[in-house]
Amino acid sequence: MKKKITTFLLSLTLCVGITACSFLPQTSGAGTSLSSSNPDVVEGSEEESTLSSRVESYEYNSEQDEDSSSNDENSSSDSEDSSSNDEDSSSDSEDSSSSEEDSSSNDENSSSGGEETEVADLSVHFLELGNEYAGDCTLIDIGDTEILIDAGSRKESAPTLKAYIDKYCKDGTLEYVIATHAHQDHIAAFVGTGSGNNKTGILYQYEVGTLIQFSKTNSTTQIYDNYKSAVTYAKSQGTTVHTVLECWNNTNGAKRSYEVGEGITMNFLYQSYYATSTSDENDYSVCMLLKQGENNFLFTGDLESAGEASLVASNTLPKCKLYKGGHHGSKTSSTAALLAKIQPEIVCVCCCAGTNEYTETQANQFPTQAFINRIAPYTDKVYVTSAKAGYTLNGNITVSCAGSGMVTVTGSNNNLILKETAWFKAERTLPAAWR
Repeated sequence: MKKKITTFLLSLTLCVGITACSFLPQTSGAGTSLSSSNPDVVEGSEEESTLSSRVESYEYNSEQDEDSSSNDENSSSDSEDSSSNDEDSSSDSEDSSSSEEDSSSNDENSSSGGEETEVADLSVHFLELGNEYAGDCTLIDIGDTEILIDAGSRKESAPTLKAYIDKYCKDGTLEYVIATHAHQDHIAAFVGTGSGNNKTGILYQYEVGTLIQFSKTNSTTQIYDNYKSAVTYAKSQGTTVHTVLECWNNTNGAKRSYEVGEGITMNFLYQSYYATSTSDENDYSVCMLLKQGENNFLFTGDLESAGEASLVASNTLPKCKLYKGGHHGSKTSSTAALLAKIQPEIVCVCCCAGTNEYTETQANQFPTQAFINRIAPYTDKVYVTSAKAGYTLNGNITVSCAGSGMVTVTGSNNNLILKETAWFKAERTLPAAWR
């Protein structure tokens, strides 16, 4: 009986084992589940619930694999998303970099836009000439750069001019020299006196970087011939020589505009007598506008009314902080047309007031009554270097111009404006604008 029971149990166990085996899922390869593609396997069926723990475990793992596969796909998708995000992030980073560059550019632009351009200080000196003759000599000092405009009035004036120039020109070099026209009272001290190695003229005493001179002349005088010899000597010492017409045309290495200091330019203006002939030597005069930031300074040599008309017609002239009174304050210069354009704030006249060098008519002696009457509506800040015996005017006039725009005027003799001087009160009529 015991044997029969044992045999029955054995048969029953075998039957259960075979039945269980028939429910096992098939596998292919290295554990790759095919259950997902097997329509006979239905999750959650009653048959599935009779499986052994091994089957349940396997199907759990299969679900895990599917979930894992799904998760892997999701993970892959996430990874791609992550990659996409990384790319977006990279793109954002690039955008950020671009933004930073833009920001940097904006900062630079902002910095560029926000910073004020530095402007150097300068001083303009109208020199006494050591005698009672009319004539011009103007020194412009910009740090280590010196510009000399003209050297009058006589050959004997050269030592007087040199003594003053040496206070500012410490290195023996005048970076720029301008000779406005060929009259004695503007070029004689370039020549000076003496001979051989003892010549006192400015072009012999200093190294000159660039000399810019009138482009035309009718002169046949001895002093002009001597001037040409002095220019030839300067060229032999390395001086570059240009005419003002070459400057205006930007030819042969000459320039219309020279940067002579930080925020400062020397600009040559056009007038028709650079290229055409006239019987009036004064109208060949070189005209230069010095710009220091917002300040403008105009120098016209001895330009007369015809030349001034061309100057006005040929250029856009700005209002001027400083104007060197044309032709020593003559009645034929500083015309209404020119003054209306430049509206000067300060006027300096190089002359010996009241001398009868050119005329005995008091009203027409420099500075003339006509000149004063035309200047008066614009300013009473008129200064004059010298006067005839018995009167003292300003002496060497210094106009100091800070880069900030502040301007002061001082004279070596006094700081009086013209209308306050004894000479003016004795020899001129006060115009209505100055009353």
